[in-house]
Amino acid sequence: MQVFLVGGAVRDKLMDYPCHEQDWVVVGAKPEELQKQGYVPVGKDFPVFLHPETKEEYALARTERKTGPGYTGFEFYAAPDVTLEQDLARRDLTINALAMNEAGEIIDPYGGREDIAARKLRHVSDSFREDPVRILRLARFAARYYHLGFTVADETMQLMREMVECGEVDYLVPERVWKEMSRALGEDSPPIFFEVLRTCGALARLLPELETLYGVPQPPKHHPEIDCGVHTMMALQQACRLSEKTTVRFATLVHDLGKATTPEDVLPSHIGHEQRSLPLIRELCQRLAIPNAYRDLGLIVAQYHTHCHRVKELKTTTLLRSLEALDAFRRPDRFEEFLLCCEADARGRTGFEDRDYSQVDYFRAALARCNEVTAADVDPEQFKGKAFGEQLHRLRLTALKPLRDSHCE
Repeated sequence: MQVFLVGGAVRDKLMDYPCHEQDWVVVGAKPEELQKQGYVPVGKDFPVFLHPETKEEYALARTERKTGPGYTGFEFYAAPDVTLEQDLARRDLTINALAMNEAGEIIDPYGGREDIAARKLRHVSDSFREDPVRILRLARFAARYYHLGFTVADETMQLMREMVECGEVDYLVPERVWKEMSRALGEDSPPIFFEVLRTCGALARLLPELETLYGVPQPPKHHPEIDCGVHTMMALQQACRLSEKTTVRFATLVHDLGKATTPEDVLPSHIGHEQRSLPLIRELCQRLAIPNAYRDLGLIVAQYHTHCHRVKELKTTTLLRSLEALDAFRRPDRFEEFLLCCEADARGRTGFEDRDYSQVDYFRAALARCNEVTAADVDPEQFKGKAFGEQLHRLRLTALKPLRDSHCE
């Protein structure tokens, strides 16, 4: 029985890149042997075990054979006669088809180290086409390592195009799409994830709401980059500069979906795109089973981001209604996420990346002034029921007036 460290842990060790988990492959053993040593079986489709002490995953070396469409149509063979090279051959990318033995020696039968040096994401073999999840994984790795200079090999991109054209990606289940997408949103360069999907044609199949933004024009005065799809990716990159929260990055990603449905005869203007974005966001989140926290932030950013851009022009009544609609009094943390998305949107334009965006400070100041008024300031004997809330509203309007007056001056 031989044990090898495999995959991402070896790849990241060679790249001196942070790695948070380790996977192991066991060659020349049967399941009973591992169980006798205290390993706990957890694999459903093939033999995978948890180490009795570290709880890390140890899988028996295996081969796989395509038996049906999609990423679940596989037949696995795991036995003592399966070699390490055979196990590595079924992996997606050469940089993931690496192993290290107990002596620290690297086993690299498919040129992984060479591709790390060349900064290339390349498929191990033609069997890559058998699993559509690999398109999503490759796009995620492209987003992770883009800042290190990694790009997708031409032949691998062509292979992915062929997979899309033959309908393989249509078998991806929504939950798996969201799992890879949410992980990609946490990488260093999330826009690259969507750009890789778009280049191979998968974006139109998986996220048509984003694909249709490309080619839609905006007024050059406000958007020198013009293209709505380009602006969305620029805004997403700005969101990454401002926050590590994937909720913020997702909401920024979907904030302008309604612009794709603007009637052609009114372009490049997009009046009413805020409301048109809402059903698109709801449908997207329902289709991919996206958690409510992401959906809800996405909806309020889409509906109210232009309020934030014009906040200094709003009347006190509109300003207060906006704070109430944003639920800023009860959910100040989400309000802060909303402001980050608005700032990312404002900076996600050619030439505006480092411009001052004082609107967020003004909006925060408005909330702070309103918070100076509390329920204790309302006489419960004089104001009851609905009247209590109306009086609290009036007192908050009064608190906002000095802020508005000082700005007008």
